[in-house]
Amino acid sequence: MSLTATEYKYIELDDKNVPIVQGTTMKVVELITSVKAYQLSPEELLEIYPHLTLSKIYSALAYYWDNKQELDADMQRRFEYAEKLRLEAGESPLAKKLRDRGLIK
Repeated sequence: MSLTATEYKYIELDDKNVPIVQGTTMKVVELITSVKAYQLSPEELLEIYPHLTLSKIYSALAYYWDNKQELDADMQRRFEYAEKLRLEAGESPLAKKLRDRGLIK
C-alpha cells in the first residue's frame, strides 16, 4: 500500500484516498467514531489508543474538522452498508435461542 502525505503532519492518504494516522493502520474515521460515540477527549483517546500520540490525535481531529462534510458522508455510507449486511444476515442462531428462552427481547 502506498501512502500520500497531506498538509496535516500525521495524516496520510492510502491508495483509496482514505485518511490514515501516520505509522498506523488506523483510519481517521475510526478515531472520530470513538469521539462521536463516547464523547471522548483527546486525552481519553490517548488512554484507549496508546499506540497513538497526542500530536497524532490532534492532527486527526483537525483533519476531521477541516473535512467534516466528506468524512461524515463516509461514516454514513459505512453505517448504511453495515446495516444492510446486518439485515441481509438475519437473526443469528444464538440470538434466536436466547429470544426463544425469553433471555433477550
